[in-house]
Amino acid sequence: MTGTTVQVQDGVIRDLDPRSGELIAEIPVGSDDDVDLAVHEAREAFESWSRLSFRQRAEHLLRVRDLMLDRVDALVDTICRETGKLPAEAVATELLGACELIGFYAKKGERFLRPRSVSPGSLLHKRCEVRYEPRGVVGVISPWNYPFILSFTPVVTALFAGNTAVLKPSEKTPLVGMAIGELFDDVGGHRGIVRVVPGDGSTGAALASADVQMICFVGSVRTGRKVMQAAAERLTPVILELGGKDPMIVCADADLERAANAAVWGAFQNCGQACMSVERVYVEEAVYEPFVQKVLEKARGVRQGAGPGFDIGSMTFPPQIETVRRHVEDALARGAKVLLGGFPEESRRGLWYPPTVLVDVDHSMAIMREETFGPVLPIMKVRDLDEALRLANDSEYGLGASVFTRSSEVADNVVSEIESGNVCVNDCLVNYGIHALPYGGVKHSGFGRVHGEEGLRQFCVTKAVVKDRGWLRREPHWYPIPRWLHGAVTRVLRLQYRRGLRNKLKALLP
Repeated sequence: MTGTTVQVQDGVIRDLDPRSGELIAEIPVGSDDDVDLAVHEAREAFESWSRLSFRQRAEHLLRVRDLMLDRVDALVDTICRETGKLPAEAVATELLGACELIGFYAKKGERFLRPRSVSPGSLLHKRCEVRYEPRGVVGVISPWNYPFILSFTPVVTALFAGNTAVLKPSEKTPLVGMAIGELFDDVGGHRGIVRVVPGDGSTGAALASADVQMICFVGSVRTGRKVMQAAAERLTPVILELGGKDPMIVCADADLERAANAAVWGAFQNCGQACMSVERVYVEEAVYEPFVQKVLEKARGVRQGAGPGFDIGSMTFPPQIETVRRHVEDALARGAKVLLGGFPEESRRGLWYPPTVLVDVDHSMAIMREETFGPVLPIMKVRDLDEALRLANDSEYGLGASVFTRSSEVADNVVSEIESGNVCVNDCLVNYGIHALPYGGVKHSGFGRVHGEEGLRQFCVTKAVVKDRGWLRREPHWYPIPRWLHGAVTRVLRLQYRRGLRNKLKALLP
C-alpha cells in the first residue's frame, strides 16, 4: 500500500484517487469570507423560496432529480474516483437513495408539514394548532464515506421544509459536493437555494460559527463536539450523526445461512466504511462453530478490486486504514486470531485493506469498543442472549443493531432492550434506505433525526398557535380577578380530576 488520497497544502486541496494515488484535481480551500458570502446568498434566496407552496418546491426538486438522472454516469464516475467505490455500489447506495428520498417527500411531505389541530384541554373556548415553518439557512457539513447521499439528504430535506442550504463537503470528496451544487445551479430558477463551499476543517468551523439557523453534521465524535461547541455560541440547533459500533446478535435458533450472509455483507459493504457497518458479532455458543465456518466460506468469496467483476473497492481515507491496522494489531496482541485477511496490501498502490475475519475477541480489545470503519468482522462467542445483550449495550455508541432469530418474542425483546436508534431483525444496515423511517442515533452516536415525518419536521420551527373562539368578552382570570374564581376553580378541579368522585357520579347516571 503506497500513496495518500488527500492533502491540503498552502490553501489548496490536492484530491487524489484512493485506488491509485493519482491526482484528480486541485481545489482552493474555502475561506471565512467564502462561507459568509454563501450564507448571505442562501439567506437572500430564502426570502422567495420559503414563500413558495410545498407543491412548487416539490416540483423544482423533481426537476433536480431529472437532471441528476441525466448525469448518472458522470456522477458515478466522480463518486468512484474520490471514494474508491465500485460503480454498482455508487448507484445502489448513493444515487438510488437520493432519487427515492425526493420521491418520498414529494408525495408525503405536504401532509407531514400541514398545520394540525390539537385539543385545547379544558379551555373549550379556544382552538389550538401546531404549525411547521422553515428555519432559514441550514449549514450542512458532510462526510467522505457516502459523499453524495449524506450531503444530498440533509440539503434536500432542508429545501422541502422551505429552508435554503450551504454545504461544506468533506475535503476528501470535494468534487462530489461541487457536483451537487452544479445540479441546483444548472436546473435553472431559484438561484442560491443551495451553495457549496469546498474546504477543510477551517471551512467547516467557519460554517458552524456562521449566522445559520441550523447545522446538520455527519462525521466523527471528536469533530461533532467541535461543531456543537461552535454552534453553542449562537445557540444554533444541531443535528449530529456521529458514527457507531453496531452489534449483531446471532441467537441459537437463527437461520445461520442468512445470518452469515448478512454479517459478511454488513461488515464489508463499502469496504466497511459505513456508520451502520456490522462492527462486532455476538454468537450464542450452541451455533458459534457452524456460524464461523459459514462466515469464512462466504468471506473468502468476496472479490476486492476496481471495476466490473468485483464486490468491494478500496478504502478512501489514509488515516482510516491506519486505524484498521491498529485495531487488528491490538486484537492479535491480546489473543485474537485472524481467520482471513488481517494485513493491508503493502505492495499495491492505493488504499487496499482485505476483508478480515477475527475470532477469540473480547471487550479488552479496541476492535470491540472503538469504531473501526474498515473491512473487519470480529466474532465473539457468548453463553446466551443475556450476555449478548449486555455486551451489545457495553458501548458508547448507539446507532444501529441487528438480531437474527426465528422467534418473534426474542426479536421483540432485543428490540426493546438494545440501546440503539435503529434496529434490524434478520437483516442489517437497511434502515437508512427506508425513507419513511426516522434515522439517527443515541449516546455518542448523536441526536436528531433525518428521514420520515420526524426528519422533515426536524428542519422546521414548531410553532404552537392558540385562537380564541370569540365566545367571551373577557377571560375569567383577567384583571380584576373575580372573588368567585378561586372557589369555582377548586370545585371544577375536584369534579374533573378526583377519581373516586367521578366514579360515584358515573354510577348515579342512568
